Amino acid sequence: MAETWTPAGWRDKPARHIPADYPDPAHLARVELQLRSYPPLVFAGEARSLKARLAEVAAGQAFLLQGGDCAESFREFHPDNIRDTFRTLMAMAVVLTFAGSKPVVKLGRIAGQFGKPRSDQTETQGAVTLPSYRGDNINGMEFTPEARTPDPERLMKAYAQSAATLNLIRAFANGGYADLHNVHRWMVGFVADSPQGKRYQEIADRISEAIAFMEACGITPLSVPQVRHVDVYTSHEALLLGYEEAMTRVDSTSGDWYDTSAHFVWIGDRTRQPDGAHVEFARGVKNPIGMKCGPSLDPDELLRLIDILNPANEPGRLTLIARFGSDKVEQGLPKLARAVAKEGRAVVWSCDPMHGNTLKTASGFKTRPFDRILSEVRAFMNILPAEGAYPGGVHVEMTGQQVTECLGGAAAVTEEDLSSRYHTHCDPRLNGAQAIDLAFLIAEHLRRVRTNGAKAKAG
Repeated sequence: MAETWTPAGWRDKPARHIPADYPDPAHLARVELQLRSYPPLVFAGEARSLKARLAEVAAGQAFLLQGGDCAESFREFHPDNIRDTFRTLMAMAVVLTFAGSKPVVKLGRIAGQFGKPRSDQTETQGAVTLPSYRGDNINGMEFTPEARTPDPERLMKAYAQSAATLNLIRAFANGGYADLHNVHRWMVGFVADSPQGKRYQEIADRISEAIAFMEACGITPLSVPQVRHVDVYTSHEALLLGYEEAMTRVDSTSGDWYDTSAHFVWIGDRTRQPDGAHVEFARGVKNPIGMKCGPSLDPDELLRLIDILNPANEPGRLTLIARFGSDKVEQGLPKLARAVAKEGRAVVWSCDPMHGNTLKTASGFKTRPFDRILSEVRAFMNILPAEGAYPGGVHVEMTGQQVTECLGGAAAVTEEDLSSRYHTHCDPRLNGAQAIDLAFLIAEHLRRVRTNGAKAKAG
């Protein structure tokens, strides 16, 4: 299959959610050609390293934490925002690592997550109808004809912002900022400030004791570099395929094609047609890839897609990201998990509890109730083991900023609060406190599973 694949082969397939209304297609072609000459954002060896880590998740030996912005924006691009999201992701990872007694693979929705598929191609305000906002790498959020017109130069700005973001993330990850002691202090600070802090205090105290024990044994940032450094990978939806094609290069070591725009790219639930452009593109790159699985996906089509995207059944190659909604997950997920397990397919199962739980308030705000998000995660973690599969991760839209976009959580955001700090350019995100709150609640579940498993072995 790989011998007949080319990075441009997707252009001969039906392509959904890719704008066809660029006013000057020649300008778009020139920009894509220019991007082909630009340096890669990530390297093939890094993508192979992530695939090896995800193979551990597929084997039930690690856990995947994937999180970050719904859609990055040019306006909110700031080192403080990148730092806060990075800190939140690291604090979540420490909690999950301790609770599950397994390594956590840290994968950011960052440094490239700009484009978003939209249900409606146009938006109407009053008597005016314009193209929908599709992400800052395509058009602008302002409701004017000029802003909503797709502009190829936005791809250049998205590349530059992704490069700068990656540079800062690598500095955080390897320069000591992500030292386990620093991350632990951030987590302890959350517990102290949280209304639910007493509930989480036991886990926090046990993590503190473990770190003190490590120090007493001489395991410090100076003696063990792993305490000071972390591996953080990047991901985004491979939606705008012209950009992805431009960033796809032959690896000089292996001779394989890699999409160097990110370590991991995924196919959305709206673009996973077996004969479509997005599946055609993803099948040929050697990066680890993901695919969203929603209520409309049936077991036979899922198995067909797995055959296309991972024909060699390589562990770590394919992550299935379940996104049903708390009211549909118990009906839809078991039959998919059962079919995959029966056929012996090596996949990572991850839960996206965000996209199926979106609603609109009476005041017009899109939001996501925290209790529905948590309910879907719990259902996912109960369903998978019952079907002979491992619940291997979570995929959340979140930010380190204290926005008010999702209802509930430890901070008890109400519908009246939404207007105070509602900053998203697209879908509502968990704020920093809600994201860490979710990590603690998942941690409680993981600890119960681990404790019950140990009791069962002892009995």
